[in-house]
Amino acid sequence: MSKNIIVIGGGILGLSCTYYLQKSGHQVTVIDQSNMDGGASYVNAGYLTPSHIIPLSAPGVMRKGIKWMFNKSSPLYIKPRLETDFLKWALAFNKSCNRAHVKKAVPAIRDINLLSRDLYSEIKQSENFSFQLEKKGLFMLCQTEKMLEDENRVGELAIQQGLPAQTLTAAEVQQKMPDAKLDVAGAIYYECDHHTTPHEFMIEMKTLLAEKGVVFLKNEKVIDFNLKGDKIKSVTTDKQELKADEIVMAAGSWSAKLSKKLNIPLLLQAGKGYRINTKQNTGITFPSILVESKVAVTPMNGFTRFAGTMEIAGINSAINPVRVEAIANAAHKYFTNVSITKNEKDEAQCGLRPVSPDGLPFIGKSHKCSNLTFATGHAMMGWSLGPATGLLVSEIIEGRNSSLNLDLYHPDRKF
Repeated sequence: MSKNIIVIGGGILGLSCTYYLQKSGHQVTVIDQSNMDGGASYVNAGYLTPSHIIPLSAPGVMRKGIKWMFNKSSPLYIKPRLETDFLKWALAFNKSCNRAHVKKAVPAIRDINLLSRDLYSEIKQSENFSFQLEKKGLFMLCQTEKMLEDENRVGELAIQQGLPAQTLTAAEVQQKMPDAKLDVAGAIYYECDHHTTPHEFMIEMKTLLAEKGVVFLKNEKVIDFNLKGDKIKSVTTDKQELKADEIVMAAGSWSAKLSKKLNIPLLLQAGKGYRINTKQNTGITFPSILVESKVAVTPMNGFTRFAGTMEIAGINSAINPVRVEAIANAAHKYFTNVSITKNEKDEAQCGLRPVSPDGLPFIGKSHKCSNLTFATGHAMMGWSLGPATGLLVSEIIEGRNSSLNLDLYHPDRKF
């Protein structure tokens, strides 16, 4: 039976949910407080990353976070704040940083990543899209032997999970990228990863959905919900009231604030990431993560993107020049022929990624609201996990068998 569905949020998660819902014959309205042309879905590294099997909340991360708290150019910067929501999140994050959690999370992260990666290819083929989708794999570039050893252990874990990985010497990496001037000790190479140019996909998807009859309410802000029992009867925006049979919460870092209005305590913090684009001839032809600096590099369509940092400092879009400089410095450190210009740094952009305490997204219905489905909390894997999440949400709303076990993603899970 066709339903009237409201999707809150027009980023990669919102559009992916909308795509699969309209494909099943539902009438979908997307509400977004922005113009839907910027933010995390446009400034990310464009990775489809089955290799990223370790959740953000891994052993030792909180300890590093506390140490890095005093260094605003560090890869992970957690700004200490005396806010109840932040303190609850920080305690839950710390509690999740253990080996038992990682062991449980790894196969779940692998499975949803593999599903989503393949769905990107399926969408491109079935919709005749032309966005960049390359299947070159990913290098984890290391400058020290110690880091190479550490990454090799992750590679061994990936192999145990059925993901191909191999260790390359500096000479072997150089052979694959002959026009780049590398300063590395070696790399772990994951053949399973793909990469894209994000804005190309977003533009094609928005165009397709509009043609299919999806209504987009841009620059419109959801301010409240009208409840009757355990059901949302309508959504109130700053412009109107809209009725719906089902609601999808895909509002990214704003999801927790909206969920509070429904008395659903969603533990989420905004994690700011930055990107610098350069049209220089970098010689970089493979996606690469600069491991020690935690910077992602992507050869996109017509330019090279350097992206990185995780700044947990509340919801704000202020550009911190110290963090931009850290990304630029990392680029030159690993690729000595690359020097990011002042203009390129001045044009840096940022996006906010919704970070859950355990590094796993919230996908599913809360017991507190029968017609609300969550699709948020994906942190740095939002781009990678978009299509899979969209498919899973459509299956939940339609009561179909799920493509994956969703227990670990339940929005009511305890931390």
